[in-house]
Amino acid sequence: MNRIAILTFALAAMAGCSNAGGSPLAATNGLRGALPVPGSASQYLSHVVVIVQENRTFENFFAGYPGANAPMQGCAIPEQGSGSARVRHRTSSGCPPGDVVVPLQKITFDGPDLPHNWRSAKVSYDRGKMDGFSVYGTAGEYQAYEYVDPQVSQPYWSLAQQYALADEMFPTEFGGSFTAHLTLVAGNDDISQNPSEAEVDFPNGAPDDCDSPPGTRSSYITIHDDEHFYKGPYPCFDQWNTMAQVLDAAGISWKYYATRLLSGGFWEPFEASKYVRYGNDWNNDIIAPETTVLTDAANGNLASVDWVSPSKIDSDHPGDGDQGPSWVGSVVNAIGQSSYWPTTAVIVVWDDYGGWYDNVIPPQLDYRGLGERIPCLIISPYAKQGYVSHVQYEFGSILRFIEEVNALPPGSIGPISEGYTDGRATSLDDAFDFTKTPRAFTPFKLKYPASHFLHERPSNEPPDND
Repeated sequence: MNRIAILTFALAAMAGCSNAGGSPLAATNGLRGALPVPGSASQYLSHVVVIVQENRTFENFFAGYPGANAPMQGCAIPEQGSGSARVRHRTSSGCPPGDVVVPLQKITFDGPDLPHNWRSAKVSYDRGKMDGFSVYGTAGEYQAYEYVDPQVSQPYWSLAQQYALADEMFPTEFGGSFTAHLTLVAGNDDISQNPSEAEVDFPNGAPDDCDSPPGTRSSYITIHDDEHFYKGPYPCFDQWNTMAQVLDAAGISWKYYATRLLSGGFWEPFEASKYVRYGNDWNNDIIAPETTVLTDAANGNLASVDWVSPSKIDSDHPGDGDQGPSWVGSVVNAIGQSSYWPTTAVIVVWDDYGGWYDNVIPPQLDYRGLGERIPCLIISPYAKQGYVSHVQYEFGSILRFIEEVNALPPGSIGPISEGYTDGRATSLDDAFDFTKTPRAFTPFKLKYPASHFLHERPSNEPPDND
């Protein structure tokens, strides 16, 4: 049975069936049989791999990148009594009146772990002034106004130079890792439509998912920007669907590679999905440790859709070492040197802004966000070489692209009216040119080889706790 036949059968079945352990797909979400559009991704690609890293803005990794919106200085609210030599007291650069201009300083991966929850993200955003980042960090040092030395993060710059870099990618919501990882697989974290309420920050009982202690409560925000700490539901969610329901119903294989099967916390978001945690997917599609992706690529065991989450020391989290670029490069090399390369797109994103400065005002599409801009690399034999895409993307764009590759209708997860973003988001098509001959893969030189990660001791720590 071909993919379209499977899809037609699955869509018909969805109208009258729900999956055990989770809520049924909404009958009103507009699901219909879809045929590939001539020249679309579904004619050329059949695999999507999403690599999720930690806590970086676009500016923090790509300041000064040619052709990208990434200036080497930022706007800041002056700190009281600050005599910092970094500050330039002028506003001719386009900063809001009264702000100071702060040149971005070069750092390594040993930079500070800055606040990056929902409240600090809103303060940094400062109603679109993008100058509140200066509120956090050591007084007088403007620590948020820093960028990682490109020599240290070289694999990321090399990937951008060979493939595509998107400089308009935004998380679904302001804030940290918890909601970011949920929305990367669901495009939604609304727990209520009337009144409007969405998950925020993190629950009060690790591991922040279906295996949290009884009585654990999550937190939520409202359409009025009110935050209710630990007054939300238990973090085993069936208030929204995820891409798992969609892919399962259409007979499309998927995997999520995580550091551990149980108690993965934010970094294995399907553990917070009642449908996955208590369904057949749990033992079949959640793969640990995450390094298995390297051997699965080589051995022909990848799924049609794969998410890859890092260990703590490979995550790019500030202060946790410099292995992240090599980790990502190793996954890309493994896929590039495998039989999957001709039909694969690899999407690399960072879950949240990590408190770092960014100059681009995130569009406000609903009461959740969008949040501060993060980097996004798009790697494929069909990706435009050395291209910087200026199209506005959000996490829902990745989900919409997954739908497109698999000939699924846009918005397959659920309706926009219920908070789902895969129907409103722009797909990643701008980064591809399917009229060109697919390019052969050349492996990237890395500081840490794949063997380093295959022999790495499994981590028992989450990459972040915010």
